[in-house]
Amino acid sequence: MKLTARNTHRDLAYFYLGLIIAFSFSGIFLNHRQQWNPRKYTYESRDVHVSLPAPDSINEAFVKTWAKSQGIDDNLRRFSVDKGVLKISFLMHDVTVDMSTGKGQVEHYRTTPVLGQMTQLHLDTSQWWIYYSDVFGLAMLTIAITGMFIQKGENSFWRRGWKLALAGIVFPLIFLFLLS
Repeated sequence: MKLTARNTHRDLAYFYLGLIIAFSFSGIFLNHRQQWNPRKYTYESRDVHVSLPAPDSINEAFVKTWAKSQGIDDNLRRFSVDKGVLKISFLMHDVTVDMSTGKGQVEHYRTTPVLGQMTQLHLDTSQWWIYYSDVFGLAMLTIAITGMFIQKGENSFWRRGWKLALAGIVFPLIFLFLLS
């Protein structure tokens, strides 16, 4: 096989096609995790009744002791008392309790198979993934650069494509600087 921009572009694109698709889904899922988060979907929801101390006595020790009594063996993320509601967030559980009645709900989450693991692509910081992501980034640059030399003539990068590439750079910058 002859080493040309077209061949390099095609073969790298084929090689990374699966990761590009998985990474694309991962990004879309994370962009919309407030509506639906594949890393946390409700698996079980149950009602609870909690004997609560005074609001100013609710502390991390109370929350951990209560969670253990409920069989919640999970990492505590945060808790708060706001507008008469106790909210407790664990890694895979959420608890809400009405302070006046002591009635509440415990939601247990699980990760959506495959889709939940795909979102890890954007979140993982392990050393091997960082190296692989660097290689992936270089491959994407290679695909972009070799793609610039594939089309000849009127629709080439140098006649027409550079304008679209410039627009592709400016478009997200508009969102970054003007809308945030």
